[in-house]
Amino acid sequence: MRLNGKVAVITGAASGIGKATVERFAEEGARIIIGDIQQELGEELSATLGDSALFQYCDVTDEDHVKELMSVAVSTFGRLDIVMNNAGIVGSRGPISSVEASEFKATLDILLYGTFLGIKHASTYMEKQKSGSIINIASTAGVTGGLGPHVYAAAKHGVVGLTKNVAAELCRSGVRVNCIAPGSTVTPLVAAAYVDDHNALDEVSEIVKAKSPILNRPGMPADIANAALYLASDESGNTNGHCLVVDGGLTTGSSPNDPPHSDPMPFLREAGQHGL
Repeated sequence: MRLNGKVAVITGAASGIGKATVERFAEEGARIIIGDIQQELGEELSATLGDSALFQYCDVTDEDHVKELMSVAVSTFGRLDIVMNNAGIVGSRGPISSVEASEFKATLDILLYGTFLGIKHASTYMEKQKSGSIINIASTAGVTGGLGPHVYAAAKHGVVGLTKNVAAELCRSGVRVNCIAPGSTVTPLVAAAYVDDHNALDEVSEIVKAKSPILNRPGMPADIANAALYLASDESGNTNGHCLVVDGGLTTGSSPNDPPHSDPMPFLREAGQHGL
């Protein structure tokens, strides 16, 4: 019951990483507002969790929707402890010369502007409480180049930067702001990006497994939910402005095609005896 008594708002919560996080948080005692535009899926998820969850339709590009989402959490459950800005799309793809200005803006609106709105309206309540944890979903495409479409990468770099900057402000009020950078994860969003079918989870699981540096281990929504649980809980009380990368080691330069190394860091054998 690591979140017992805490109230969470999660956007993009009806499927994929959002759904896994809703379920994980509920297991740990949280009460949750499920925000999404997928009404049927959101209501189904809420029904499975009984009184501990409530679905609220929310388009994260609409400020009134986001403001109402936070208000509903407080009016229903009495407080607001955790906000996870997770709603997302892959958005515009293709060579930079082919990206339409309207597609660029639409992608940024959901991925970056939507995150900004979530932070803004969460902070209103959390600063008054003198406590709270805001978790933004970034991406490995937001910490290094070449791992996502151009506009997606730009937006996710923006999420990382916004996280760090706002963390420096809100910590004075006892509010922590962190982000998670998932690698490729077996979700409907990734399935749609890889094989143009958001239902092809088995197929995309094999693709993600093949891309992972960890043998026979695809990234799963539960991996991100567990990372979010740490950032949401009091266990991370001294963690602020951090980007937690959950990618199997991809951004370290590891590759599934690299040969095994029997002694990758020989200096540790010597340095270890001196307490490095």
